[in-house]
Amino acid sequence: MTAPLSRKKTLTLEDLVLQFGAVELQNPLSRETFMTLADQYPDLTLERDKNGITTIMSPVKKGSGKRESTLNGFLFIWNHQHRLGEVHGPSSGFNLPDGSFKQPDAAWISNERLGATKGDDDEAFLTVAPDFVAEIRSATDRLKKLQTKMTDVWMANGVQLAWLIDPYDEKAYIYRLGREVELVEGFAGKTLSGGAVLPGFELPLDEMRRDV
Repeated sequence: MTAPLSRKKTLTLEDLVLQFGAVELQNPLSRETFMTLADQYPDLTLERDKNGITTIMSPVKKGSGKRESTLNGFLFIWNHQHRLGEVHGPSSGFNLPDGSFKQPDAAWISNERLGATKGDDDEAFLTVAPDFVAEIRSATDRLKKLQTKMTDVWMANGVQLAWLIDPYDEKAYIYRLGREVELVEGFAGKTLSGGAVLPGFELPLDEMRRDV
């Protein structure tokens, strides 16, 4: 007796990302089509460049998830004490002025910028650039691509302060609007300061090390 033929499983977008990591869609998407896709697959992490190139991001691994949570925890405590704005984690999507759509690992928006969003639907994506963002490199991230993202997306859209944290080489890149990039090397005993943008906020880089 012939064994029954097995049915081939149709791979969903979620299956592809879980099995193969970040997936870049072959054809650029218009802003409207991208938003339709984001609404249809709310559990996916999607990013769109201003030219329409769309990437479905893979879930983060243990270490990256821990570092993201740690950074957002420090930022939340600081903001809770000062009440100067809102903290947004890696699930928040920013529909930026240049047409790109990004989800930073950590973001903070001042009350002043939030004032421009008064009356916006609470279920809509954010349409204002944050004052501060942080990106933490994961094992699969290419450093050069992240550096380009910091300058060509975040700073170009009006972010005032941005941190790119690389726990693998223990380097932190500090971006300030209108100034040269500052490099901090070695995390042991060092901190990053929020300066005038996040007054009084400090992140101990020891917490960002891979062995913590």
